[in-house]
Amino acid sequence: MSRCRILATLFCVPMLLPGCGSNDGHVPAFHSGNLIVTRTVYAGTASTVSVGQTLPGGGLAIADGTFPNVFKNEVPDPSFGVTSPIFLDQRLPGGGLVGTVAVDPALITSSFASKAELGLSLSTDRLAVSFMGYKAAVNLLDVSASNTAAVVDPTNLVKSVYARAVALVNLDSGQVAVTNVNAYSGNNGRGAVLANGTFYMVGNAGNGSGDGFILSALSDNTGVQAISATNSGSGDTTVIGEALGTYGSTVGYQRGFSLAQVPDPAHPGKNYAPDKTGKDCNFRGLTIFNNTLYVTKGSGSNGVNSVYQVGGAGALAIGGNLGGNVAISILPGFNAISEKVAETPATLTPTPHPFGIWFGDANTLFVADEGDGVRLGGAGKVATFAGLGEYKLVGGTWTRVATFQAGLLDQATYTAGLPWNIRTDGLRNLSGRANGDGSFTLYATTSTVSDESAHDAGADPNQLVTITVGANSTPANTAFTVLQTAQAGERLGGVVVVP
Repeated sequence: MSRCRILATLFCVPMLLPGCGSNDGHVPAFHSGNLIVTRTVYAGTASTVSVGQTLPGGGLAIADGTFPNVFKNEVPDPSFGVTSPIFLDQRLPGGGLVGTVAVDPALITSSFASKAELGLSLSTDRLAVSFMGYKAAVNLLDVSASNTAAVVDPTNLVKSVYARAVALVNLDSGQVAVTNVNAYSGNNGRGAVLANGTFYMVGNAGNGSGDGFILSALSDNTGVQAISATNSGSGDTTVIGEALGTYGSTVGYQRGFSLAQVPDPAHPGKNYAPDKTGKDCNFRGLTIFNNTLYVTKGSGSNGVNSVYQVGGAGALAIGGNLGGNVAISILPGFNAISEKVAETPATLTPTPHPFGIWFGDANTLFVADEGDGVRLGGAGKVATFAGLGEYKLVGGTWTRVATFQAGLLDQATYTAGLPWNIRTDGLRNLSGRANGDGSFTLYATTSTVSDESAHDAGADPNQLVTITVGANSTPANTAFTVLQTAQAGERLGGVVVVP
């Protein structure tokens, strides 16, 4: 599958706001201070899936294509998903809608209900935003679990081959460029950011049960990947992260970070045993601050759910790019407990589930935590970290000083037109702005849980929320405000504040 770069102007000029536009009358597609929110909408009909048909990921369909029951097909087919169109909403800081633009699905689509997709990132030159999806038509099944041309896993039940794709949206002109990439075979790309002409991406790979050599090839196709934004090559990406462990082994071969590097507190003087090859670098969120790339891991039973630095501090300064052979390390002060150990009943320990991150300044880091995903009424639910964590850099160590949950986790359940109850469980993607009084206003999209267990919870409509955190803010006196609640069949993805 070849890599292509497609340009298209997809944006109608939104309404002109007071003070917007330059002296020459030019009106930018996106106005400074406004929000851009990615959104995807299920577009299937009853005929998209037929009861009894064989599903790509295995099993026979138990529901037709009618929303929402279509996502009960995740029971026979754990890889189940349906490609869906992408929309970009421009909103005022207070949530009012300025305009909505449908992204041409011939260029890029998302997958419903892959809840980790469509994170938005601002380029380091502050001229564009980017997000990830697929080079696939609307209403195709299981594309998010398909192979890519770079690594075809014969043990993956989903046999189709589709490229992942990166969309770059010019904030001034509204022009969109789409670059097809062969990263994240068998799984999904979560986000991409443009720095110095290179896209840095995060995601996961693998959807089969292959041997150590297949797992190692997938390990080289996961985690942090990079590709030139202009090179019209094959679509193959460069994995960012030094090779750790032995290629061909079923355990321990990771790119950039390995659990085997981390001290095991239960066995002083020893490190943890190595994890399944390729799974320690299942990253979800990313950002660049002060020319340094940071990523998060918050899901899966391998590795460590934490916040990481990729390469050296300031490595992207003066037009620099990250080489492949760099370390990926947990930021000092953040969680360093093995998720496998934490989830074991005998040592059950609450651990974070970080997703989006945003730096207020060099000493203030906000982390969106999506919660543990345990459904309403489920046993063992823990909300220790869920919501917005505020961290301060003290003596070289990041220290959690507050976790904001009011107006978020204490919301009443809602249905948004569905026949079950939904509750906010935490936050996923995150953006913000620094205010003149020293406070920070954060915008985020939420994660959800529900009391119906047969469907994919990623299909539940979520929310866009905001909170302002200042020097005197505490979890007791500072609460979130809901700006938007998605409707049935919609999912909000990423959010960014236009500079």
